[in-house]
Amino acid sequence: MDEARAVWTVPAHRAKMRRPHIVPLSRQALGLLQELRDLTGCGNLMFPSVRSSQRCMSDNTLNGALRRMGYGKDEMTAHGFRAMFSTLANESGLWHPDAIERALAHVEKNEIRRAYARGQHWDERVDLAQWWADQLDQMKEGQKRS
Repeated sequence: MDEARAVWTVPAHRAKMRRPHIVPLSRQALGLLQELRDLTGCGNLMFPSVRSSQRCMSDNTLNGALRRMGYGKDEMTAHGFRAMFSTLANESGLWHPDAIERALAHVEKNEIRRAYARGQHWDERVDLAQWWADQLDQMKEGQKRS
């Protein structure tokens, strides 16, 4: 993580598609990552497995936490947070669909389009990351009022 540039680089060997993925970090994400570091130290992984500090936490760990919080499998999964982001960002009409897809590290399935549409939409993704963090804050605040 590069706090000065507000980016998190996922190395290719850790990414699903085996391609490096650079993620812009919102102000809120930077703050939460600092809190996490204060709790867990400065290891190589932000979310290590309980079994080995050399392996990252699994989706099953997150899904188990969701179950303990009372969410059923049909209500939310770890991967469901990605779907929620994609749905709300697309429905907002504020963002180019390609920027949303790049934010999710998705690769264009159409070979011809993939060969020519190589843009990373970086500036838009930076704004998108901050917008999403602000949306989450608003959802959290709305929950507190209820």
